Amino acid sequence: MEDLLRPLYQERTSQQNTLGVLVAERIEQNNAFTENFDSILLIIVHEAEEAVFTKHYVDCNEKTASMYIVTENQLKEWLLLGTNRKVIEWLYHGRILFDRNEYVHELKIEMREFPFYGRKIKMTIEFAKLIKRYTDGKAFFKDGHYLDAYNHVMHSLHHLARLSIIENGYYPELTVWNQVHHIEPEIYKLYEELLTSDEDLKKRLELLFLASEFLIHSRTEKGADHLLFLMKEKEWWSINELLNHREVMHYSVDLVTLMEYLIERQLVRVVSVQTKGQGVFHRYYQLHKES
Repeated sequence: MEDLLRPLYQERTSQQNTLGVLVAERIEQNNAFTENFDSILLIIVHEAEEAVFTKHYVDCNEKTASMYIVTENQLKEWLLLGTNRKVIEWLYHGRILFDRNEYVHELKIEMREFPFYGRKIKMTIEFAKLIKRYTDGKAFFKDGHYLDAYNHVMHSLHHLARLSIIENGYYPELTVWNQVHHIEPEIYKLYEELLTSDEDLKKRLELLFLASEFLIHSRTEKGADHLLFLMKEKEWWSINELLNHREVMHYSVDLVTLMEYLIERQLVRVVSVQTKGQGVFHRYYQLHKES
């Protein structure tokens, strides 16, 4: 396999733009790890015309390889938002073939140590997704749309699992339920019961909403800490100011639902300010003093 890979990356190692090269190889029990290719070649560059460039190769022995050239900015965005977990897995588990000024080595150390601020923003991203899915699931359940409720609940449990993993200082892997099984068996048990219980769907959902309520509520302050901390910057905020904050923008799509949940939990309060129209008020948001 090395004979196939070496010509693909060797020329690039002499270019100052290339920061690192890694290879991730097929795992027999998990072909999905390398997208069913024998090898993944991950090349990290400082900048490029395309943030991600991909090519596929095969040699005379039918060995296959997929090459990804990824810019530093794109990789950091994925690491922050967790939106391309396969690449994060390749970076975490991949073998270093070239490393300029120990760039990849330091990146791997950072992933293992998982800096506290990185955890905070990732936890709030996951918590916002969790609250959106959970809230929508309950609404579908109330309206009798049980299959739609089931779909949203499954997603909410997945975000709860990822939140738990991040809270414990780890990066969520592709096999997230295997991680959770060891880190927080209680969440794994909820997932297992939703899938395998003999109860009818309505009853399964009822039981899950009851059981997961505490697990979600008990994580509210930690889960929303990134947003609550940022809100200390001003006395009160309009929703537009929050939506356009450079860090809040990472979870802005779920922000409105999250804000309503935080109001319900009495961590955020609504401030009404008179508009020019009689009896119409602007709605602003501020932290409860004890927050």
